Amino acid sequence: MSEPDDSAVPAVIARGIRMRGPWGPVYGPVDLEIEDGGLTVLVCPAGSGRTALLMTLAGRMAPVSGELTVFGRRRPREIFDHAALAGIDDLDSVSESVTVRDAITEQLRWDASWYRLVPRARPADLEAVCAPVFGELPLPPLNEYVEELTELDRLLLRIALANTARPELLVVGNLDYVTSDVNRVLLVERLIELGRSQTVVTATVNGVAHPGVRAQLAVSNTARADLAATQKGR
Repeated sequence: MSEPDDSAVPAVIARGIRMRGPWGPVYGPVDLEIEDGGLTVLVCPAGSGRTALLMTLAGRMAPVSGELTVFGRRRPREIFDHAALAGIDDLDSVSESVTVRDAITEQLRWDASWYRLVPRARPADLEAVCAPVFGELPLPPLNEYVEELTELDRLLLRIALANTARPELLVVGNLDYVTSDVNRVLLVERLIELGRSQTVVTATVNGVAHPGVRAQLAVSNTARADLAATQKGR
């Protein structure tokens, strides 16, 4: 990947964005600038606030206030159309009782035009969908049940299914999903590789010690304690 261009417009610009739910504030205010390309890691506590923020960046939710621009787009629907989101359990979880073949077949049928008949996934489909994400790592067997995959392979499969269109922005739920230190390094390396052709954003609690990460941004006002303190000070 080429050296960062300091004059380039950031891929994501958030100014004072906030989200509220039925029981009060979820996150915010949050200010962010995420550069185009590479892997950016948001460092913040796990929880509903972080999840909602990632969903907002990918156009799956609209902030109640503030301004969000993603590659020059402001409307959530337009952001949605140019962003992939993976690793959010309420949105893209894959049933553990299905096979890898079933999961890929369903995604291919979802992506296809309504009039096109899509057969069950074959080895070539596995390669086309999964190889860009798995890279040199072994691809999961088509007949393997998702519940039998390692936690790393399950998350990589979810990323592959979400990323079939290769949009400009790829948002991955969180690195903390993978508990093994060795597997987490492998996951980060795969996200860095995807960042050569996309802007990739993920999140974790403790940050990432890897020279290939383009940026790590500490994000406040996503945890209940922060929000309570913010509200008390107003």
